[in-house]
Amino acid sequence: MRYLADPPAARRGVSRDGFVILYHRPSGQTHLLTPLAAALVEALAAGPADAGEALARLAAAYDLGDGDDPGAVIAARLDELAAAGLIRPV
Repeated sequence: MRYLADPPAARRGVSRDGFVILYHRPSGQTHLLTPLAAALVEALAAGPADAGEALARLAAAYDLGDGDDPGAVIAARLDELAAAGLIRPV
């Protein structure tokens, strides 16, 4: 499944204590995200992507670990972000 995020103007984020506080203007909701989740939202604002494409966009900037399957980790985060309304399937 491919996902897309609203453009950057639709949200405002502030980093605090290792998290990103993200205000999503279209929904009027504020979310507390890990830096990786916030980076996923940013990556999907650049254009639609599935888990593999999103992983490729983030791989250069993030160490996604050796123990877990990075593709599965990204897929789980995409599902969570979609459930929160920060990204949508396309």
